[in-house]
Amino acid sequence: MTSQPLHIHDDKIAHLEEKANEIRRDLVKMLEHAGSGHSAGPLGMADIFTALYFHVLNHRPKQPNWKDRDRLILSNGHICPIRYVCMAHAGYFPKKELMTLRRLGTRLQGHPEKDRLPGVETTSGPLGEGLAQAAGMAYAARMNDDTWRVFCVTGDGELQEGICWESLLFIAKEKLANLTIIVDRNQIQIDGFVEDVTGEEPLRDKFESFGFHVIEIDGHNIEQFVDATEEARAVYKKPSVIIANTIPGKGVDFMEKKFEWHGKPPNPKEARSALAQLRTLGGTIQSEHE
Repeated sequence: MTSQPLHIHDDKIAHLEEKANEIRRDLVKMLEHAGSGHSAGPLGMADIFTALYFHVLNHRPKQPNWKDRDRLILSNGHICPIRYVCMAHAGYFPKKELMTLRRLGTRLQGHPEKDRLPGVETTSGPLGEGLAQAAGMAYAARMNDDTWRVFCVTGDGELQEGICWESLLFIAKEKLANLTIIVDRNQIQIDGFVEDVTGEEPLRDKFESFGFHVIEIDGHNIEQFVDATEEARAVYKKPSVIIANTIPGKGVDFMEKKFEWHGKPPNPKEARSALAQLRTLGGTIQSEHE
């Protein structure tokens, strides 16, 4: 999957939408099988990660360390199940390995580990560190006149960490236009709704006051997201932030907008109900449900 024009036509959008729901189905199966892991955030980010891995990123799954690849940093590492499923579908590792999520010795840890899984750029865990790592990578790329870009996914709850705003100050000061930050604005965190816990609005104004080019989108509209990444590429005097408004638990009615599903997997009965709701051509992982 090498560099390509980002213009996206209707057939490709429809294909990506179908792929995103297929990925959601495999995500549910994986989480139910593991009996552990996060549901709400990964389901909410399925459309964006599908667009990244199957249209936006310049990458080669069979050459995960290709030097000219775009770097995708997952700062809120707990939503890694959606990254794992997309990576498997893209060909980084066999899809059957998804059923080893969080098992002893697996490459698919509860937070991504760089040394375990090729194609993962950083080891994540402490919230906020991914933004700092992305800043360093983008700065190094510019120093070396490299053409690859850095994409950093962060969560709105994660933005409560002080290290995030220290990193954002550096990114803005250095005008790291080769870095695009994607904020999963799903409004929830483990203890409740983000605005009830600390309150971050007006979030757009805060980013703009720091010196960022800000694009706000519907995080479930793949065309909007692709257009936003293209717009970010065209802005070369300042870094860009895409605020993606998403619904946690997207596609599963009993999970949607429920912070209780932040870090909870579905049980077998819940998984069957979730799979029934996710209309698609069908998943690719065989499980006890199919």
